Amino acid sequence: MNTISNDSFRANYEDSGYNGSIGYFSVEVEVPIKFTMKSISYFYMATVLTYLSGIDLSCNKLTGEIPHQFQHFQDIIVLNFSHNSLIGPIPPALADLSQIESLDLSHNNLSRNIPSHLLGLHFLSFFSVAYNNLSGTTPQRSGQFATFEESSYVGNPFLRGEPLPKNCSIDGSSSSMPKNATDKGFIDMEFFYANFVGSYIVMPLCIAIVLYINPYWRQAWFYHVEAATMSCYYFVLDHILPKRFR
Repeated sequence: MNTISNDSFRANYEDSGYNGSIGYFSVEVEVPIKFTMKSISYFYMATVLTYLSGIDLSCNKLTGEIPHQFQHFQDIIVLNFSHNSLIGPIPPALADLSQIESLDLSHNNLSRNIPSHLLGLHFLSFFSVAYNNLSGTTPQRSGQFATFEESSYVGNPFLRGEPLPKNCSIDGSSSSMPKNATDKGFIDMEFFYANFVGSYIVMPLCIAIVLYINPYWRQAWFYHVEAATMSCYYFVLDHILPKRFR
């Protein structure tokens, strides 16, 4: 497991266990960095990384929380932390990434609310927090966030608001829940049992009425019942009962 921390964003990605790309950040000391992307390793001096503009650390089994400081990433354009095991809240400091165009935090274990500060990201064209444990309401549909559809938020069972199909009501319940649903579930069990018993009463009555009206069917019915009874009798006699009881 790899743990993500504030220090790991400053030039110590020497661990080849990371499979991603590192973007723009400022460094004070030039140190050689081993940079692995798609199973291919490259060696750079730290100053070369100032020319990059994206960070892709997706699918790396990262754990821990997302750092809450991004003063070294203000010119970042793409940030992808998807398909990891990150926990904790979404840092409001992500709103400091004023130039970001793509932010993908999907498929993690992030919790709490989506910070309203993110509404200030005016260049954001892709946003996804799908499949986390987020709660509360989705950001106000204004600015760039008015362009994001349900797929950006899906997979968060406690998240409410547009464009999700279930919106918050005044009492906090979901509007997608049927009004007549109770704690017993969506099925009225008393009605179910009544129908179940009624069907077993009606069916024998229908058979009896048909046999009473049609003598040919009645004769055939008793013939088959007698044949089935004798077959069962001889089967038990030949295969189940011991010979001394015959």
